[in-house]
This record gives sequence, C-alpha cells and structure tokens, in this order.
Amino acid sequence: MIKYRYYKPGDEKEIVKLWNKTLWRDPITSERFRNLVLLDVNFDPKGLRLAFDDTNLKGVVYAVRRLTPMAGTELEPDNGWIPFFFVEKVYRNQDIGTTLLNEAIDFLRKNGRKNVFFASYAPNYIMPGIDEGAYPAAYKFLESKGFKKMYSPIAMDKQLIDFKLSNEIQELLSKREEEGYSFKFAEDKDLYEVIQFANNKFNPDWGRAIREGILRGLPLNRILIVKNKDKVVGFCLYGGYEGIPERFGPFGIDPDEQGKKLGKILLNLCLYQMKAEGLHGAWFLWTGEKTTAGYLYKKTGFEISRTFSVMKKDI
Repeated sequence: MIKYRYYKPGDEKEIVKLWNKTLWRDPITSERFRNLVLLDVNFDPKGLRLAFDDTNLKGVVYAVRRLTPMAGTELEPDNGWIPFFFVEKVYRNQDIGTTLLNEAIDFLRKNGRKNVFFASYAPNYIMPGIDEGAYPAAYKFLESKGFKKMYSPIAMDKQLIDFKLSNEIQELLSKREEEGYSFKFAEDKDLYEVIQFANNKFNPDWGRAIREGILRGLPLNRILIVKNKDKVVGFCLYGGYEGIPERFGPFGIDPDEQGKKLGKILLNLCLYQMKAEGLHGAWFLWTGEKTTAGYLYKKTGFEISRTFSVMKKDI
C-alpha cells in the first residue's frame, strides 16, 4: 500500500538515489541537492511530497513558492513552481504521480497561489522546463493534468578547442575602443554598478548570480564588462552558476546600445578567456532560439543541445 507524506530529515539520501535512477539526463549529487533544494531560502519541507511502498521511496514531487524576494519586496504572491518530479518506472501508471501532483498543487493553493509553473523557478532551477525528448511520458503527464506549454527555451553548447578571435572581432574591438568603449575584467569598484545593471536592465536572478558567485569564490577575471566612458553597458561571466567553470552566463548588453555589436565582441572575448584558462567547452541552459541572443550564439558557433518546455497551469 502506497503511503504519502512530506519530507523529513534523512529522506534526502533516498530522494537522490531515486532521482538518479529515473532522471537519466539530469543526474544530481547529494551536494547539489543540498545546495539547490535544502539550502534554498524558499524551501518548505511541506512542499516536498514523497510516496512510499512500505519504507521504499517510489515517487517525489517538489513544490515551492517565494518566501524571500529575489529583489526589492516582490514575492510573486500568485505564483508557485514545481521544479522536478519523478516516479520509479515500475510504479508508474498507478496514480502515484497524480496523487503527488495533487498534493503539491494543494500545498500551493493553500498558500494563496493561483498559477503553477514547470519549471521556470529562480534562483535554484534544475532545468528551465520539461525536456520532452528525454522524458516524453512526463511531458504527456503534465499535459494530461492541464499544464499548457508557454514557450520553449533552449540549451546550447560550444567546443572551444578550435576557437580564436577573428580579424573581424579584433577590428570591431579597435573601432569601439576608438569611440570611447572599454572592455575589461571587473574590479571591486565595478561590482555594485554591474549588479545593479543586471538587476534593473535584465533580471534580478542575474544580479544574484553575480553576487553569490563572487561570495563562493568566483574570480573577478571571469567577469567581463564593457563601459561607455564610465558607464557599464554590458557584462558577461562564466563559472557563476554552481561554480561550474564551463557554464557560461549570464550575459547582457544595454538595449540602448544595440546595433554596435558590443555583445558580439564581449561574447568572443569571454570565450577567448575561457579557452585561455584551459577550458574546452562552454554551455548554458536557457535562451530563446529566435531572440537576438539566440541568433548571436548560433553565429558564434553554439549548437542547440536541448529543448525545454516551460509549462503553466491555472490552479
């Protein structure tokens, strides 16, 4: 007989074990689970729902809502997220996933939420959305429960072994420098401005990634910035998310500076620095394929490695 309850201390070992048995494309370590889930400022044990056959864990669904603002005082009071779920293969099609999902949604509803998303949760998302190619049954399960696809972010990868700065990039760099732009590694004196630029021009999660990355030991020579005179108008970094050196991003150029190919220059300089550090590849989890950034990545040699679906349900 299947019994259901929420997380209790000590469950994490079995959760990680079942996770790695079921989510074949996205294995996790105990350390990453601790950092991304248990130490998340928004973690509530009652949102982590578990299904057991006797004492054996057979299914998990995690629901989370914002308890601490990403920036300012915004708690997104209407929104909740389900960052991951999984059921052991031989126990599927027995309504275990349905029961767990209903419990997770009920948890969010009781806490005043009106919408639930899979899986676009920040700051500690595991993946941007469901990977239909890797987990087709999970995608169909969400659809059957009333989740609708909103958009499809892509992950991209690039090999750096043969990468070099082209003559075009070097000429563009010289031209922009003559116009008063400067490209440099961040220094302590730049950090406040860069973080505020990331927060206000793009996404508070980007500012958080910079701040927390540095606090975890991210070297400042992994943060590149571009200035117009003394004003920050762009930045990019690598190694900021979870301390993984090959993980590129975030990366942004002031929309008011578009048309000058500052992003193209900065991206290439960042990839060159990654190669100089001895890295053989660069990758990231989330961009829009048909966005300005998506086109730039493709032109720079990035290739799509995964496609996700961000899904939403009105609860």
